[in-house]
Amino acid sequence: MNEKRPFITKEQAEEIVKQYPTPFHLYDEAGIRKNARELYQAFSWNKGFKEYFAVKATPNPRILQILKEEGCGTDCSSYTELLMSDACGFSGKEIMFSSNDTPVEDFQLADKLNATINLDDITHIESLEQAIGHIPERICCRFNPGGVFQLGGSKEGFQVMDNPGDAKYGMTREQMSEAYKILMQKGAKEFGIHSFLASNTISNEYYPALAKILFQLAVELHQETGAHVKFINLSGGIGIPYRPEQSKNDIAIIGEGVRKAYEEILIPAGMGDVEIYTELGRFMLGPYGCLVTTAIHEKHTYKEYIGVDACAANLMRPAIYGAYHHITVLGKEDAPCDHKYDVTGSLCENCDKFAVDRMLPEIDMGDILVIHDAGAHGFSMGYNYNGKLRSAEVLLKEDGSTELIRRAETPADYFATLDFTGLFNK
Repeated sequence: MNEKRPFITKEQAEEIVKQYPTPFHLYDEAGIRKNARELYQAFSWNKGFKEYFAVKATPNPRILQILKEEGCGTDCSSYTELLMSDACGFSGKEIMFSSNDTPVEDFQLADKLNATINLDDITHIESLEQAIGHIPERICCRFNPGGVFQLGGSKEGFQVMDNPGDAKYGMTREQMSEAYKILMQKGAKEFGIHSFLASNTISNEYYPALAKILFQLAVELHQETGAHVKFINLSGGIGIPYRPEQSKNDIAIIGEGVRKAYEEILIPAGMGDVEIYTELGRFMLGPYGCLVTTAIHEKHTYKEYIGVDACAANLMRPAIYGAYHHITVLGKEDAPCDHKYDVTGSLCENCDKFAVDRMLPEIDMGDILVIHDAGAHGFSMGYNYNGKLRSAEVLLKEDGSTELIRRAETPADYFATLDFTGLFNK
């Protein structure tokens, strides 16, 4: 059982709200740093280990700065994310560029920054060469094994994790070998393997199982092509327990499982110098960010509704995925959850609900609610539907003080990219 307790108290929240009105996203610096250090400790057995934080999860320079201080690089998937990484001081091997349907200018900027480019498709070899005029000496290829990815050990015998065969990402086994041969002919000297088979896994077995697949592939590709496999990127996929009844992944156990696979497969093949990379977003930031919002309306019709000043434009996962995010009413953490509510935002969409039929303590107008696990894919997936404005981002620093790391949007921001020329009489 994973007890869901917010990382701020009611008293702290009330002080923060005096300076930054709700809604806002709040991040826990102490939690972020502690988690990053535990990840690095779990993989300390691998001398070249590096975490490349998935920028798309939480694209904020202050967050990236904290992770950089903890030894992390960045995983970028677009031109703008590359620009942000560069602006934050990341360069060269500190940046992984993993993209698909990649525009020419994205490849060009990645090459300019000396980022490690991860090719999603065999046709990208030609696209990259045309874009930058050469093939980098250090290159990576993304693998998709196809089929359905399963893990054994559940009560049913197998746990279906995801369906790589339906994913648009990566190359087939045959294409991986062919790509390596072509890239070697064009001057590549250091190779990487990247793969992403499942999302948000709540299992200590996922990474070790993926590692075995990729380690075996590395041995085979080395034997078939003679290529020097320098690194293997296990990508993301380690999940977080959104629900209280879910158990938290143990990164120490996960790291040990990968180590065992490494020693069983790579070392006997004479490949004990392979560096292990991860590319985590949700695991790194998810639990260490929350959406703070205030109850502003109640409605009593066929159901009991609590309206808050946040909406799906601030956190869209519940609306588009039906995703569960735990909710705490600050100051009522230990009160009985004896009221059933739909917790809603104000968008003109009926799916704009943070919770449906959720048992919570009685909520009074003005109560501050914390919506948990919004530190990744929270603010970054925001939008302006209904003219809603993106909220502020605030950092709760290790010393208990706060720092505004992104101001809230204003109507002027919303209108800034519009051209009203000639539309109205002067």
